[in-house]
Amino acid sequence: MTDRDDDTADDKRDFFRIRDSLALDVRKVSSADPEEAAFEEQSPLFSLLTDLHTLDYESQHLLRQIAERDRALAHYLKIINKRVDLVSKALALQLVAEIGEPQEVTLSEGGISFDYVEPLEIGSWLALRMVLLPSPLGLVLPSQVIRCETNPETGLWTIAVSFHALADNQRQLLARHILQKQAQEIRATKTQATLKERTPT
Repeated sequence: MTDRDDDTADDKRDFFRIRDSLALDVRKVSSADPEEAAFEEQSPLFSLLTDLHTLDYESQHLLRQIAERDRALAHYLKIINKRVDLVSKALALQLVAEIGEPQEVTLSEGGISFDYVEPLEIGSWLALRMVLLPSPLGLVLPSQVIRCETNPETGLWTIAVSFHALADNQRQLLARHILQKQAQEIRATKTQATLKERTPT
């Protein structure tokens, strides 16, 4: 299900938000400084996963140009991309084992909400390390807490944060992931509707 993300009243941009399941690691930091938010010293594999997807995104327009001139070469390059995707998935499996099992969240280009074991002060800064599935895509994003509420269903705290200082490639990769998830949900809804129509009452 998608709707408008209005968590930040002072943010004039509208973002679609989605229900998602991803591996999430939370670190408390003192500012939005990307250097302080870095997790690379904990896991060089995470940085490698992020770089692989950034390079793939940046090369897509080149692949389309090549396909217009040389279909055989474009087909070969797509095979190479699939091999790189397999490496990315292997890295993601290791990172998920390191970070923990995927958890349910609400995600948009502007922020994320998730359940957490303790309350966090509104206005405080976090560094979020995320592995988005099934891409898999690794992102480290500086974030600021904008809401903290108790969740009576889980006994945990629901934390909502807004992303800060996103690089352009991070924003583009995040947007692409959300669009892909939306497309999957639309296809699933249409499939369910078709099956319901075909099922005799």
